[in-house]
Amino acid sequence: MTATTPTETVAQTVAQTMAQTVAGVMAELAALEDPKARQVNEKHGDDHGVNLGKLRAVAKRLKTQHELALRLWETGDTAAKLLALLICRPKAFGRDELDLMIRQAGTPKVHDWLVNYVVKKSPHAEELRLAWFADPDPVVASAGWALTTERVAKKPAGLDLPGLLDVIEAEMKDAPDRLQWAMNHCLAQIGIDHAEHRARAIDIGERLEVLKDYPTSPGCTSPFAPIWITEMVRR
Repeated sequence: MTATTPTETVAQTVAQTMAQTVAGVMAELAALEDPKARQVNEKHGDDHGVNLGKLRAVAKRLKTQHELALRLWETGDTAAKLLALLICRPKAFGRDELDLMIRQAGTPKVHDWLVNYVVKKSPHAEELRLAWFADPDPVVASAGWALTTERVAKKPAGLDLPGLLDVIEAEMKDAPDRLQWAMNHCLAQIGIDHAEHRARAIDIGERLEVLKDYPTSPGCTSPFAPIWITEMVRR
């Protein structure tokens, strides 16, 4: 029998400690499960019952722990994935890791947090934006559109805005829900931030009527692009 080296012993101890930590966090998330929260979340396609405020409190206590984040993501549990995205180190992920994660995201909230809290802070964001924008999977493509909307608002130099409007005009009406929503956001952002394209953006929204009848709570702005653009410009 080969003797265990000191290095191997340390590695085994670290692995055991990490496994215990993951188990402890998963037990804590299970204890936070709330049937009412699950009912609300499931209406939006999210299969977990943890109140997001309480989830953020757990993340605040744990602080940044990238290795723990990786282990939590590997569980496949939606609440654990959301927690992982709050305690990870965004710039530590490689391009291929992020590409795999967007395909593993599963639920809308995990997808949104991955794009907004992690990918947007990554040095690979622009490369992934271009790759995902053209991806045949509409959910992955929606991430490319979300990153494009970020550029429309913050770094529009080099973007072909008329070309984006051409694609939106031709494809948004019949796009799958998640992709349609992302394209609509991009349409609105172009209209809000770029006065020279505002009239065309409003016209496209009016003709396509995407999200025109979307139920909007009192005090909230409709996602219907013409209303959204007009309201944000007015403010």
